[in-house]
Amino acid sequence: MVKKKRVPDWLNSPMWSSSTVTTSPPPKSRSLSPPPPSSSNDDRYGSYPSKSSSVTSSDSSLNEPHLPLPPPTSIKHEPIPIPTPRTRIRDSSTRSESSDNDISSYVEDVSRQSQLLEELSRKIINIGELRQLSLLGIPDGSGIRSTVWKLLLSYLPIDKGLWSSELAKKRSQYKHFKENLLMNPSEITRTLEVSASLKNGDLSEGKGLLTRSKLPQGEHPLSLGKTSIWNQFFQDSEIIEQIDRDVKRTHPDIQFFSGDSAYSKANQESLKNILIIFAKLNPGIRYVQGMNEVLAPLFYVFKNDPNEDYVINAEADTFFCFVELISGFRDNFCQQLDNSIVGIRSTISRLSQLLKQHDEELWRHLEVTTKVNPQFYAFRWITLLLTQEFNFTDSIHIWDTLLSDPEGPQETLLRVCCAMLILVRRRLLAGDFTANLKLLQSYPSTNVSQLLYLANKLRSC
Repeated sequence: MVKKKRVPDWLNSPMWSSSTVTTSPPPKSRSLSPPPPSSSNDDRYGSYPSKSSSVTSSDSSLNEPHLPLPPPTSIKHEPIPIPTPRTRIRDSSTRSESSDNDISSYVEDVSRQSQLLEELSRKIINIGELRQLSLLGIPDGSGIRSTVWKLLLSYLPIDKGLWSSELAKKRSQYKHFKENLLMNPSEITRTLEVSASLKNGDLSEGKGLLTRSKLPQGEHPLSLGKTSIWNQFFQDSEIIEQIDRDVKRTHPDIQFFSGDSAYSKANQESLKNILIIFAKLNPGIRYVQGMNEVLAPLFYVFKNDPNEDYVINAEADTFFCFVELISGFRDNFCQQLDNSIVGIRSTISRLSQLLKQHDEELWRHLEVTTKVNPQFYAFRWITLLLTQEFNFTDSIHIWDTLLSDPEGPQETLLRVCCAMLILVRRRLLAGDFTANLKLLQSYPSTNVSQLLYLANKLRSC
């Protein structure tokens, strides 16, 4: 007889069953239809409204310190032998204790910010030390997050003396991309005509324009040749239209991304430019619906940098950091690799094994008893880097940890996803197929500091 694997004592803590711990209002209802395994790239994520968020273009909600410290002791008044993190929970019998915790956490925020600023002031930055400091969360303010993310994504070199030249080179390269990849065929043809005229030394009025009979085959609008710029333009149009629709749906509750103001429209245009250029430079992936959600946190953080030069060049900086981030998850976006050992289904299988390793009882109840296929909920969690499961502020908080972990964002992401399951384990163990699927496809608001603490604990178990 197979002996049942014992559940670790720490998993039985009431902390992991508390459904009353929240840091934000309950989320809006979401579609419960899982993304079909065989769906195309254009709709493989479906349309998922993001959680409500109080973030605005003024970045007001990101100005409060928010760090992933250990979980709270004021949950349902049950004693938990674990260090106390910052929490916004207020109860009449614990208000004084929580207030003290807030003060203590604020002091830790200030201390960590000071340590990060000290590290960033060095001529040669110790990236290992920077990761360690950032792993617990990056305090808001002073442009720390923007600079640290660029370092963690290898956009900025660790030698500060090279920053100026590297940034100039990258931004010039992005300008070149825009000039060559965002032009329509008419502009390209006109450029070629002017170039030809310059070469022939003929710039007189009325000349330099090619007649229809002289238009090269590849430059004719009706050309169907594979190398025809017009044929490629019409093929790209469908993707560009999809990008345009998705960008307009990006965080409709945040003024930075949505609205009729010139500022929000300019931000939308920047997101579109980045995604179109990425699609054209990466024909193997092109654009996959949902990439706009992964792009949004990067652009928001870089655009809100206090350094005016960084703000002006936020689009270029975001592009290269987005390319670096996506490269780590590239195989998850390639539909042709879905069933391979490096595809999204393999990644979801690794999450399943991770849950089985740490909590076999919960794994067995979910996948054997209630038959909840992890693909029904984990597909979106993994491919969109949890941007749809939490409000925008909490997503950025989680990304601090994803980008900082020396093991890489993929492994950290799987631990966070596993922690999400364990955090609601008692509700899952009590639920049937319908209840559990609904819970996991519309994940409840939770204390993100507590979630990240648990994810880090799984690393050492």
